[in-house]
Amino acid sequence: MSAAHSTTPPVVGVIGGSGIYEIDGVTDTQWLTVETPFGAPSDQLLVGKIDGRKVVFLPRHGRSHKLSPSDLNFRANIFALKAAGVTEILSMSACGSFREELSPGTFVIIDQFIDRTFARVKSFFGPGLVAHVSMAHPVCGRLGDRLQAAAAKLGIPHKRGGTYLVMEGPQFSTLAESNLYRSWNCDVIGMTNMPEAKLAREAEMCYATVAMVTDYDCWHPGHDAVTVDQVIGTLMGNADKARAMVKTVIPMLADRAADCDKGCHTALSAALITAPAARDPAVAAKLHPIVTRVLGR
Repeated sequence: MSAAHSTTPPVVGVIGGSGIYEIDGVTDTQWLTVETPFGAPSDQLLVGKIDGRKVVFLPRHGRSHKLSPSDLNFRANIFALKAAGVTEILSMSACGSFREELSPGTFVIIDQFIDRTFARVKSFFGPGLVAHVSMAHPVCGRLGDRLQAAAAKLGIPHKRGGTYLVMEGPQFSTLAESNLYRSWNCDVIGMTNMPEAKLAREAEMCYATVAMVTDYDCWHPGHDAVTVDQVIGTLMGNADKARAMVKTVIPMLADRAADCDKGCHTALSAALITAPAARDPAVAAKLHPIVTRVLGR
């Protein structure tokens, strides 16, 4: 088995809104078209450098926000980042809040998900090559530590830890749904981070989510039902903080000298269940570079 990550300097990928990549000080930028066996990602990848460190940006919904959550090609997005050399992913996501104290403008550094999506392909693996990765701890605690430090340094209102309910969308919740999810002790709700986090784990990349609160969903008695204008207005207010956070945290992630100590970079080591003699070489070839470390080809 190759030690693909331990010998490779960290390369941070950032998935977020179209404006996230508009950061002062990003140098050597170029837009790259990346083809994948799963089709086209949401957009080209913007590759550049922050403080001399490579960073790769992907507008999750495409520039101009042309794709709805259910229409995102999640497999192509994660595969493209992996093919571009990304080893750690920062997901910047707008969300609604289920907690009075998590007011609009608060950033929640997520540690758990509940996946309620139903119209999305959720794995790279399947017939010919089956794998079951652990999702008990779906985000990288090491990345979470750095994101928390960056938020504190910048004075961004934030909470470390929280459960993100991922709904299918594109419609917002009913009041009954909103109250149900609150009863499950969820903290925020959004439409984009699943199966993104699952695919990142299968691709052996560290993954962390910063959920940026834009509204209180529809449960809040002092709030009207969520409107697009309301969400967009607060989202724009969050954008400057998100850009500052990305710029601040990138240098903090340069100190990894070996595989992630949380196991993110070795998630497939015990996950492939198909017997070696029964593995379909065509499927294995399709999943290059995801399976290269464990299959050695």
